[in-house]
Amino acid sequence: MPIVNPYVPSYITVHLGTPSSSAQNVTVSFPDYIKNVASSEIYPTWSESAIYANIYAQISFALNRIYLEHYPSQGYTFNITNSTAYDQAFSPGRNIFDNIGRIVDNIFNNYIRRMGYAEPLAAIYCNGTTSTCNGLSQWGSEELANQGYSSINILKYYYGYNIELVQDAPVADLQASYPGYPLQRGSTGDYVVVIQRSLVRIAQNYPSIPNINPIDGVFGESTERAVTVFQEIFNLTADGIVGKSTWYKLVYLYVAVNKLGELESQGQRLFGISLSYPDAISEGNRGEKVYVLQYFLSVLAQFYDFIPFVEITGTFGPQTTEAVIAFQKSEDLPQTGIVNDITWNEIYREFRGIVTTVFDENNTTSRFIPFSGTTLKLGSKGEEVVTLQQYINNISDINPNIAPVAVTGDYNEETMNSVMQYQKEFGLKVTGEVDRATWNSIGGTYLDVVSSKNPQPTQYPGYELKAGQSDSARN
Repeated sequence: MPIVNPYVPSYITVHLGTPSSSAQNVTVSFPDYIKNVASSEIYPTWSESAIYANIYAQISFALNRIYLEHYPSQGYTFNITNSTAYDQAFSPGRNIFDNIGRIVDNIFNNYIRRMGYAEPLAAIYCNGTTSTCNGLSQWGSEELANQGYSSINILKYYYGYNIELVQDAPVADLQASYPGYPLQRGSTGDYVVVIQRSLVRIAQNYPSIPNINPIDGVFGESTERAVTVFQEIFNLTADGIVGKSTWYKLVYLYVAVNKLGELESQGQRLFGISLSYPDAISEGNRGEKVYVLQYFLSVLAQFYDFIPFVEITGTFGPQTTEAVIAFQKSEDLPQTGIVNDITWNEIYREFRGIVTTVFDENNTTSRFIPFSGTTLKLGSKGEEVVTLQQYINNISDINPNIAPVAVTGDYNEETMNSVMQYQKEFGLKVTGEVDRATWNSIGGTYLDVVSSKNPQPTQYPGYELKAGQSDSARN
């Protein structure tokens, strides 16, 4: 649920049956688990690049289950099952093939993720003969390997070209997201930020949950009210206190609404919240804007070697200061380590440039125009209104609660009504006017919509494509 740096667990607990069965649980080291899965799922005689690709998928699938606390959030005491109907094969005591064991020892802490996302990819796969899926084909990967494909190109063939390999992820003891104590009125800190951010996102699907404003890490009246309504909806004790049951129901629902356990998930990204300059932030600050800054910097660090890695914690520490100074140096800005309006806007400009280049390489329309500083309202005219109306129409394509508008450049009543619909839908103050917060939220949602409309190419569909053929039939 929180945006954290994923890790590889030292050990993993496997349930030897379907999730609800009364089967035995076994705990094994994570490398031994992957060796067993790989030896159960694939053949040691396959080409090395195919073996690597399959093992990367198996590692990533397991880490996705752990990262999302998939089974603990449902009340189970294990991390994964050995049922191939739900997870992947595991057979206690089975023989491990030598070459697979050596490969796993080298790469057990490497995994796949989508660029710009935090969570390990839910790398779905199937054998490609008796069963097919929207993921990697095991036998198909061997065919690609025989054609000269490398392991990473096999993975990109099946999962899309916006994936990357995270290498040498840290190994740690299995961790639970729940802090170990209840959070309630008066509580403060990062765990409260997690609760607030999760409730705000879940409320988009369950609009009866009251809005929390601001997201500040302080468990006040609005947070308590939102928690209580959440508990009422999901038949929990409605006391406004986030104990273990409420915490893990939040985890479960947050994962569900963002589809983080699916191959084409929405991902743990930060669009849809205000990306405007938050007033100067510096070492010692914490909260939502620090999360956003660290997210921006973590993406930049993947493309610019001079920017050091930044862990996304929501706390502005020395590591974040170092990254900010490195960025300021590259832009010939004063190297203060303090993020003022100029530094914030330059970081955001670089971030958006990367996102639009990587995800919308051939799409010149998917560009976010920064807020000009002038609130748009009834009677406003000009290019900014045209842009706003175009954003609204893209959003309305997938959200029937927001009406499309004519692109006229005139901020008329039709545009005002659609803006009010958007503000209501996304928990903003309903004014009918587009200030900085509304502009940035609409722009961020527009970028999400455009990304979903322009998916990356994935795998061969499994049948020959002929002239005149459409998606609705295989002629």
